Amino acid sequence: MIHEIVRRPQMDDSHLPSDIPPLLKQLFARRGVAAEDCQLTLTRLLRPETMKGLAEAAVILADAIAAEKAILIVGDFDADGATSTSVCMLALAMMGATRVDYLIPNRFDYGYGLSPEIVAVAKEKGAELLITVDNGISSLEGVAAAKAFGMQVVITDHHLPGAELPGADAIVNPNQPGCQFASKSIAGVGVAFYLMSGLRAELRRRDWYRLKGLAEPNLGQLLDIVALGTVADVVSLDANNRILVEAGLQRVRAGRCRVGITALLDVAKRSPERMVAADFGFAVGPRLNAAGRLDEMALGVETLLCEDIMLARRMAAELDGLNAERRELETGMQQEALKRLESLNLGSKGLDEAELPWAIALFQSDWHQGVIGILASRIKDRYHRPVIAFADAGNGEIKGSARSIKGLHMRDLLELINGRHPGLILKFGGHAMAAGLSLKQARFDEFAAAFDKATHELLQPEQLTGQLLSDGELPAELLTLETAELLRGAGPWGQAFEEPLFDGYFTLVQQRLVGERHLKLVLETECGSLMLDGIAFNVDLNLWPDATVRKVRLAYKLDVNEFRGNRSLQLMVEQLQAM
Repeated sequence: MIHEIVRRPQMDDSHLPSDIPPLLKQLFARRGVAAEDCQLTLTRLLRPETMKGLAEAAVILADAIAAEKAILIVGDFDADGATSTSVCMLALAMMGATRVDYLIPNRFDYGYGLSPEIVAVAKEKGAELLITVDNGISSLEGVAAAKAFGMQVVITDHHLPGAELPGADAIVNPNQPGCQFASKSIAGVGVAFYLMSGLRAELRRRDWYRLKGLAEPNLGQLLDIVALGTVADVVSLDANNRILVEAGLQRVRAGRCRVGITALLDVAKRSPERMVAADFGFAVGPRLNAAGRLDEMALGVETLLCEDIMLARRMAAELDGLNAERRELETGMQQEALKRLESLNLGSKGLDEAELPWAIALFQSDWHQGVIGILASRIKDRYHRPVIAFADAGNGEIKGSARSIKGLHMRDLLELINGRHPGLILKFGGHAMAAGLSLKQARFDEFAAAFDKATHELLQPEQLTGQLLSDGELPAELLTLETAELLRGAGPWGQAFEEPLFDGYFTLVQQRLVGERHLKLVLETECGSLMLDGIAFNVDLNLWPDATVRKVRLAYKLDVNEFRGNRSLQLMVEQLQAM
């Protein structure tokens, strides 16, 4: 669909340092950057002391290490879960823990989180202390089962809690009631990193390192993993998250990152020296996630823990293969979903967006559980509606992965439906923009109707029209490689701190397809003073290429194209509209 281009208003940027180039000052001001947030140094990180439950959890962990208890980390099967698990495994080893292992539930056998079934597996492994990472805040039954077995439980999570909290020995989650930690959008890996920082300080107070002959660990060595998990989980890049991500990127660019990350960048054909946050999001993260989507996330964790570059390359190649398989599955599922949506338009020619429901729920019995989240995201992006895609989960149940649009809090929406229709949803959890749930297959139609009805109540019609927020038109003198380099180095850009997007009118000089659906462009500025290269990915082949089109309006980002050692400016076209 063609999105409405809305230009961001001009903002007062006088509070920002005068040595920042004028373009950047305005871009930062439009994104709400305070003067003190221009310096992304680790000294400006929020202090761990303000995170509720962290001090208590650090004491429990320190006692367990001293008593040589068997510690088991229970992670999630996505990139945030894998990075959180890896951070804890590596940090605990640095601090002298001798009995540490991890367990990540297979999504197909156990589902998400600390379930009673996973607790039973943990018991068989001899666990005495469970640490959840990127999960646990909704695991009431799982925590109760662990306590019944005599285990201690420390929960670290960032998901929104329900009305009741689990009865864990300590809960570290900035989104729990009463927590004063200012960054509510921190990823699970960030929470895990903060806990490890608190544990390091607790052991320092006990004089642990001197007594054991250990060097106090430099946890900064783990920031490349923290950055990867933060970007891959698509959390909002507030000031604190930007500091964490920038520190991790600096490690990668300096060649001081984990060999597993180096290997993943290599198979994705990305240069560590020129690494930006988007490379974590679009190159490394999907390959790591592929393990949890199609196989066992343990492969992703082992890649991050690996110390041998040759072994890391073999594991990265396996992850790359899984990601290629995931893309193939996703393509087929997306085509099936679009056919399903077209069937809603009885008698119409093609798909009329006006006839779509306000909220889209889709289910097909042979869809892959590990790919429905990506499918929901793709359909949401295409039609700008909240989407839940479901797959068969066995035993008459289906599992759904939900993606929302701006203005609709997905978890709150599911809670509303759950309150109105008790028993319809078997379980649910998540964030404002993404959530997961399960229900009986026989009640799918009932749920789809309730989903659409509730969305009608919470949204206005104009919210179903997608918008692109633009930073306006760039003058020809700023359409340069130098400007692209300036913007590239001014990140990290990401969720809620969007990379600059510009718009303008151009003459279309040349157009040709490359690959299967990508359109390579040669463009001329309106005044005719400049010729530029551009590329639009995944164009509608029913519309492009079109030799009759001469004038276009573009929404675009500036990018640096590297080819055979040469570097040049390229426009990354987000929207291509014939005029």
